[in-house]
Amino acid sequence: MRLRLRTSRTTAALTGLAALTVALAVPPALGTPAAHAAGRSTTPGPCAAGQLCLWPKADFGGKRVTYELPDIDIESCVPLPKGTTAAALANRTGRPVTTYQSAECAETAEFDTYPGGGSWVPRSPYQVRAFKVWER
Repeated sequence: MRLRLRTSRTTAALTGLAALTVALAVPPALGTPAAHAAGRSTTPGPCAAGQLCLWPKADFGGKRVTYELPDIDIESCVPLPKGTTAAALANRTGRPVTTYQSAECAETAEFDTYPGGGSWVPRSPYQVRAFKVWER
């Protein structure tokens, strides 16, 4: 019986160690894991410090649209122009940004928050129709 108990503890310890190793191997600066599930190697789109950059096509394709803090009401819903969506984004505002599937920033649809230190998301899991920039 003691042998089984030690075997169980050893197995549990090794399982925990394996999970920790996997968690530490994921680079945190590239947006959400869902955005990189495909495992594609994509060059980040150009986005200057202090900007939120949005692209209409995945993998930073199409004409980039940029937003800067002086032009945005903090913690207010900012809908994209009617009829446009974003499929890729980069957050270099220095503040957290939440993107929304809903043009009204409704939390009943999909939404994700990205850190402001430098998040590049080549493939959003949904079409972005609005965003909010948070104070911190």
